Amino acid sequence: MCPIYEVNLTKVLAIHLSKNPILLKNTFRQVELKVLVSRFFLAYIFYFIARLLFVLYNNDLLQVEDITTFFKICIYGLAFDTSAIIYLNLLFLLVSILPFFINTKPKFQKVLFYIYFVPNLIGYATNFVDFAFFRFNMGRSTLAVKEVLENEQNKIKLLFHFLGTYWHVFLLFIILSSAWVFLYKRIKLNEAAVIKKPSYLIASLVFILVIPALSIGGIRGDFKYSTRPITLVDASRHVKNPMHSEAVLNTPFAIIRTVNKHTFKKANFVSDAMLLEKINPIKKYPRDSLTMDKPNVVILILESYGREYIGAFNEHLKIDNYKSYTPFLDSLAKKSLIFPNSFANGRKSIHGMSSIFGGIPSFEVAFTSSSYVNQKIMSVVSGLNEMGYDTSFFHGAPNGSMGFLGFSTILGFDHYYGKTEYNYDADFDGIWGIWDEPFLQYMKRTLDKKKTPFMASAFTVTSHEPYIIPEAYKDVFEEGEVPMHKCVEYTDYALKRFFEEAKKESWFKNTIFVLTADHTNQIHYDEYKKNINKYAVPIMIYTPNEDFVGVDYSLAQQIDIFPTVLDMAGYEKPFRSWGRSLLDTNSVTPFVMTHNGTLYNFMQGNYICIFDGEKAIGFYDIEDKNLTNNLIGNRTPEMESVETSCKAFIQDYMRRIIDRKMNDNTMLE
Repeated sequence: MCPIYEVNLTKVLAIHLSKNPILLKNTFRQVELKVLVSRFFLAYIFYFIARLLFVLYNNDLLQVEDITTFFKICIYGLAFDTSAIIYLNLLFLLVSILPFFINTKPKFQKVLFYIYFVPNLIGYATNFVDFAFFRFNMGRSTLAVKEVLENEQNKIKLLFHFLGTYWHVFLLFIILSSAWVFLYKRIKLNEAAVIKKPSYLIASLVFILVIPALSIGGIRGDFKYSTRPITLVDASRHVKNPMHSEAVLNTPFAIIRTVNKHTFKKANFVSDAMLLEKINPIKKYPRDSLTMDKPNVVILILESYGREYIGAFNEHLKIDNYKSYTPFLDSLAKKSLIFPNSFANGRKSIHGMSSIFGGIPSFEVAFTSSSYVNQKIMSVVSGLNEMGYDTSFFHGAPNGSMGFLGFSTILGFDHYYGKTEYNYDADFDGIWGIWDEPFLQYMKRTLDKKKTPFMASAFTVTSHEPYIIPEAYKDVFEEGEVPMHKCVEYTDYALKRFFEEAKKESWFKNTIFVLTADHTNQIHYDEYKKNINKYAVPIMIYTPNEDFVGVDYSLAQQIDIFPTVLDMAGYEKPFRSWGRSLLDTNSVTPFVMTHNGTLYNFMQGNYICIFDGEKAIGFYDIEDKNLTNNLIGNRTPEMESVETSCKAFIQDYMRRIIDRKMNDNTMLE
């Protein structure tokens, strides 16, 4: 049988090139595929070298201590390298797999050469920029660099200064780029004749179906239904030292993943004195609110669990034909302090995590998806860690889902318990994770073995599309008005079972329980279809000694949970927090900040201020949650004050994030 193609990979993956090549059969495009794979393999080799050089240039900051750690970083970095390489080679892939019938001709291959190297070398060069720039930026370069350069008047001078100071970096780039080009040219493709067009087209169809599917998975970083495309925060998933996440990343990926996603910009709206008056970003609470000695803390974040579903949070609204789907939570609310006017600070699950634990709301671009995420953050986790707490995060989805594993590392959780640790797939729902009831029981059993004091949080998974519950309960819980209702009922039952078992343990009595949700989901009642109420989530604080019981109708938000817990636990130092302790009624006027993806919604006092990033474009009565009657034409002093508070919040938020001062407990200048 005559070989379709000859490939000799013994000499740097090269295909034998004859001075007078014989036209070979190219029936199934096998050699084209081998050459394509070889060219992509080259990209991985040079990305590995770039990562090695990045570590060598910056290891005084990165502190990669041994070869084993470095190779682990390289393995973790493969997903990010794959994503960047595929992004940069999308056109090259497309042109390579389409059946032009002249794919092996020299002129076609010459064009393909430039299609390959123009984007690849531009992307590769950005890695070299970060060899030097990293120690100034303390993070991988992203599109934020563009905004920095736009404000520089002497760009050419700066460029030549950079080249002069870091000539060795430039030289390394030239050497490695030349080596890449040399090796690419050694992987030669002999011209071949298309003998059987049907077979050629069948092979091409397979390429067109399979390669794009693989590329999509490579760009996303995963083929699982339950995960979203990897972002910068996922670089922290496996590393113990948060700085190692910068070595896991590569600069092309960081730039590409922040295209159209960088809206962090410093503002100078108000004086520091006004900022202190309106927002008071540095909190410190006295110990007189303590009723328990170093209490355990359990924060339960209920997936998609809007306020609409819980009867106790809706009694004051008098909604016609209202029905609650949470009998257990309604009963628990009577023994708890609840906030029926509470809101989420973001639109996605990862937004809820940053808001609840770090007191960091999400605006047009989430902090967790930004280039600034890999920095030290003062949080409820770090505060309790300082106090000697054991801290754990529980999420029944596949480890790494939703970006939680990476961000939990940044926050400083001691332990992460996911589907892997649960290790019993019979309880897997087939899509998102372990059913809520067994996973919360697993959490309880794990806490039973912990030394107190501990802090633990569970992020449930079942109350989510496609709105399924375990087969054993399909006839137990009603379908309700929307598919979400039966899931809400099931999760409520799972919580009941958790509390029934937990109260049997000695740690239960000295524990603070906080219940909230990440965001809302399916809406049935018109009240919750209003613009502002799309962020309506519950906040409930329960202590077994029932020292905190009642209904507080003041404005509350997810970012208030972080300072509230530190207040109740007795944290004595000042700390950065834009939210307030929900037990504090004196320091600042309660407010809520949300963002609809385009505009800020700031609620305080009697008004809702709609802010476009520069100025207020609307004021609405606090009860006008659907934003129907704009009062901006009749501005009052209180409206001016609300707008000033909004500006103060944004000003401090942007400055601390951009300047990487999220762990700073002083006023910024």
